[in-house]
Amino acid sequence: MKYICLGYIEPGKFEGMTENERNAVFDECFEHNDHLRGNGHLVAEVPLQSPATALTLYWKNGKVVTTDGPYAETKEQLGGLQILEARDLNHAIQLVSQLPGFKYGLGPIEIRPVADLNEMMRESEQRRRKKTAR
Repeated sequence: MKYICLGYIEPGKFEGMTENERNAVFDECFEHNDHLRGNGHLVAEVPLQSPATALTLYWKNGKVVTTDGPYAETKEQLGGLQILEARDLNHAIQLVSQLPGFKYGLGPIEIRPVADLNEMMRESEQRRRKKTAR
């Protein structure tokens, strides 16, 4: 089963580190990801640019409205995501618990199972075909 792991970063955490400390964090994280990838657990990793580059879209009064930056009720900002292949949630927890970022206190990681929409998509396609056949 696939799990999305959302990695949050406390603002200022990286900026407060020396260049050597940042390099050590990156080196350990990349080495760990190589290990996960080599064992077939890391499906994808997607680092994000700074929250200052974010734009949040939402629907208001019948149209799309935008807000600069991330719109979150927390001080931590989403720093990136990984897609892991794990046997079950406990296995995903075990894999994520070994991430070096925890030891550096970079922020929490949210784990969510990936939804399998294949059946829903097939059913939707059948409904849409019926509508167009009428």
